[in-house]
Amino acid sequence: MPYRAPVSDFRFLMDHVVGFSDVAATERFAEATPDMVDAILTEAAKMCEEILAPLNRNGDLHPAHLENGVVRTSPGFADGYKAIAEGGWIGMSADPENGGMGLPMTLTTTVNEMMSSACLALQLNPLMTQGQIEALEHHASDAIKEVYIPKLISGEWCGTMNLTEPQAGSDVGALRSKAEPNGDGSYAITGQKIYISWADNDFTENVCHLVLARLPDGVPGTKGISLFMVPKFIPDEAGNPGKQNDLRVVSLEHKMGLHGSPTAVMEYSGATGWLVGPEHGGMAAMFTMMNNARLGVGVQGIGAAEGALQHALAYAQERKQGKAPGTGTIIEHADVRRMLTTMKADIYAARAIALMNAVAIDMALATNDAGWKARAAFLTPIGKAFGTDVGIEASSTGVQVHGGMGFIEETGAAQYSRDVRVTAIYEGTNGIQAMDLVARKLMDGGEAAFRLLEEIQQGAEAAKATCPELAEAVWDAAESLRETTEWLVEQGDLNQRFAGAVPYLRAFARVLGGHVHLASALAGDEAREKLATFYIKRLLPEHIGLLAHVREGADDLMAITPEELAA
Repeated sequence: MPYRAPVSDFRFLMDHVVGFSDVAATERFAEATPDMVDAILTEAAKMCEEILAPLNRNGDLHPAHLENGVVRTSPGFADGYKAIAEGGWIGMSADPENGGMGLPMTLTTTVNEMMSSACLALQLNPLMTQGQIEALEHHASDAIKEVYIPKLISGEWCGTMNLTEPQAGSDVGALRSKAEPNGDGSYAITGQKIYISWADNDFTENVCHLVLARLPDGVPGTKGISLFMVPKFIPDEAGNPGKQNDLRVVSLEHKMGLHGSPTAVMEYSGATGWLVGPEHGGMAAMFTMMNNARLGVGVQGIGAAEGALQHALAYAQERKQGKAPGTGTIIEHADVRRMLTTMKADIYAARAIALMNAVAIDMALATNDAGWKARAAFLTPIGKAFGTDVGIEASSTGVQVHGGMGFIEETGAAQYSRDVRVTAIYEGTNGIQAMDLVARKLMDGGEAAFRLLEEIQQGAEAAKATCPELAEAVWDAAESLRETTEWLVEQGDLNQRFAGAVPYLRAFARVLGGHVHLASALAGDEAREKLATFYIKRLLPEHIGLLAHVREGADDLMAITPEELAA
């Protein structure tokens, strides 16, 4: 089934819902005119529909594999990557001084979603590079910036991030990789890293690894970790790939999905690396890359959900089964209509939240305003977790719409479900995102959260004259969320917060979804008003049960012993 990029949704949300006009009104992003936005969306959509989407099945059926120490990528992926690189899509938001376009993250987010829908396995490659570019822009020395960033932006080289080790997953501070000074400003990096996405390929001239390791005087835990640039090929004096570095792909993982994206075990045996950021400041530098990637991963989930929806919708409009009225196809059955509408309503909400997050990032960059920075930080875990949850739920529902044929691989429905499943795990599991939300993101006493809730309620007040029933429901939901947020802020024991962290994040996303659907309904689009009605009346009420879960705290949960769970 051909993929069709949801360009009209992007335009509508930017024009009417997420406040992109504020971004375009800043001096930094003044070039993001309506004509520029249209050109970007149109050209990116064309590439995704015509070049990337036909590669998606190849990645699943013909996985990347290791051949005599060289990673061989899926058929057509080299050409797809070339189209991404030559189109300038990797460096959209990168600094123009280094060859980037300097465009808003909001636009990069729309393009990343389209690429994710078209071919998620391939899109992960430029996403990692985008995060590395941002980390280097903020933390690397001028010498490293000069050599690496232009090549990463052009796509001649690509980037990875190396955090995880066999004994150090979410607990990064337990890593054992070490860095020894070579005496010439470089370091010898030794250790093993696992789960390294796109650790190697056969279509870029170089692969640039950002590796976390500990210097000899590094203290235990995260405070003793430093970050190093460790390239596959050491650049020569002219900045071109030179000597092979002492690193290698040991093996590629056999995964549930995302087969076209090689996930490697990496071995560093005294490989030459250069410090990025200050000694023992590796986590701050790596978090710059991770925060960029977290929004990107949320968008991967939305992209997969959109692909699954389009796939399921096409099947439902063709498949005849049962005594369906009208066209006689299964889309006429109420339950099938429910599934498809739920998918569409949730995707729209998640897409709007991701774009709200991107707008906040752009405004923070353009204005250096603390309020925008706080909003961007607060929305990041919500955007990542809700976007990927929607990806998993929608792709699973897409299999269900297909019925028995959804379980048959030839239909392609299952691939969306298998490919997207990891997005709730990597770049910080969704549980960790939720814990971050109720801990670090509420360290301001809930100020960022309360500002968002105030905005939601003001929007609902303004909508009461036009859509009174929908507006009342959104206002009440925001008030319930406010009360629960106040309760969370009062909890000194973080475990009381953590026990309800996941339902709290989900409830916040549900209420934000009601807010954006309500705003869309007010814009005078009949189809979007119908979708908003469905979401606010049928999906938004989930927040009630979620918030009840939050306020139960941890006591009854932790009272259930491991032995009782195993009984």
